[in-house]
Amino acid sequence: MIVNNSNKLMALYEAVIIARQDLSGEDVDNLIKKLSKIITDASGKIVNTEYWGLRNLPIKIKKNNRAHYYFLNIDADKSVVAEFKRVIGYTEDVIRSSIFVVDEHKVQTSLLISANAKNANNSVQTKKTAGVYDLVLEQIQFDS
Repeated sequence: MIVNNSNKLMALYEAVIIARQDLSGEDVDNLIKKLSKIITDASGKIVNTEYWGLRNLPIKIKKNNRAHYYFLNIDADKSVVAEFKRVIGYTEDVIRSSIFVVDEHKVQTSLLISANAKNANNSVQTKKTAGVYDLVLEQIQFDS
């Protein structure tokens, strides 16, 4: 826990928000900005946001096969996070969410993330490195 200037104890949280598949990248970013505003207006702090992409769901949720995943690191008071959770419950664009209390925020980020949903398609993608079998297949000449 950290102490802010008004001597209130602020806990550290991690939130995963799963939004509907039919939202555009801009819509998802606007949704996260609206939800983040709840935290920042109540003297909380959004430390980090990560867009994990449009991914397949393991099971169909509310007629969605895919969903946008967003990850937030939050420093806020318990009552602020309770209000954040309440508003998420009423938001139709969010199909699932989870909020966890953590001891500290991890500094490492995933390789599959981008800063926001609008940049997701423009993010750097890793190239496949040639494996041992790929190199052997390149040396073999096939008759056609």
